[in-house]
Amino acid sequence: MSVEHLLLQLKRLDLAPYLKPLPEQPPAKVAVYGRDGAKVGEVELPVHFFEPVRVDLIRRAYLSALSARFQPKGVSPDAGRSHSCQSFGVGLGIARIPRYKGHLWPRGCFSPNTVGGRRAHPPRVEKKLHEEINKKERRLAIRSAIAATAYPSLVKARGHVVEVDQLPVVASADVESLERAEDAKKFLQAVKLWSDVVRAHDKIRIRSGIGKMRGRRYKVPKSLLIVVSRPDVPLIRATRNMPGVDVVYVKNLSVLHLAPGGVPGRLTLWTLPSLETLRGLFL
Repeated sequence: MSVEHLLLQLKRLDLAPYLKPLPEQPPAKVAVYGRDGAKVGEVELPVHFFEPVRVDLIRRAYLSALSARFQPKGVSPDAGRSHSCQSFGVGLGIARIPRYKGHLWPRGCFSPNTVGGRRAHPPRVEKKLHEEINKKERRLAIRSAIAATAYPSLVKARGHVVEVDQLPVVASADVESLERAEDAKKFLQAVKLWSDVVRAHDKIRIRSGIGKMRGRRYKVPKSLLIVVSRPDVPLIRATRNMPGVDVVYVKNLSVLHLAPGGVPGRLTLWTLPSLETLRGLFL
């Protein structure tokens, strides 16, 4: 998929909810929930959550991160050129394209407008596919995408089911030690986040087109994003089979996680240790 095609898709999105003036800023402190869903304390939010939400900057950073994954492709230098062919020249009343040797009137070859000929403008590995972005600009976009997760209006505009009283949702450190999917489900039900996982499950559909035969048969909507403090916490294994749920290490956080499709406002669950680690990142 080319960058131009992605830009065309993003232009078709309804960005009206993102263009309206946002309500007051997120609260300075939010509640922290334990494994049973009960409030166990409060925590002060990092400065990232009070950054202005820049949809244009988030979209630019998203395209940059996505285009960095594109694989260069090209054709063999000998493609369509490996024939023994020669033009008959002028004066015969026929086109002067190269033709196979060995017959009186052999068919054409080699030239771009003939069957089996080379391509006129083949893809080249030298083509620049990555949309580069400045380092400070990328960090600002990540902070802006983090701030968007604290506005219920933006989270609802993305299509998430929001039943919580306050965003962002912060869990205590012992939630990262959940090892079973059943325990993780009970916790998400207790903090009123499970409804969005059910929404993603109900909207799973079979992909249209031939892609369904190429290892990508199903299209699964994006649901909850869980940010953890270490890349090896048991919670990753407990939630890996839940539809639409992604678990990401806080230092690997990017716009691809926070704003899928370039649209900010993903429903996000932060653990308390990851929130403390975030204070020194992306500044």
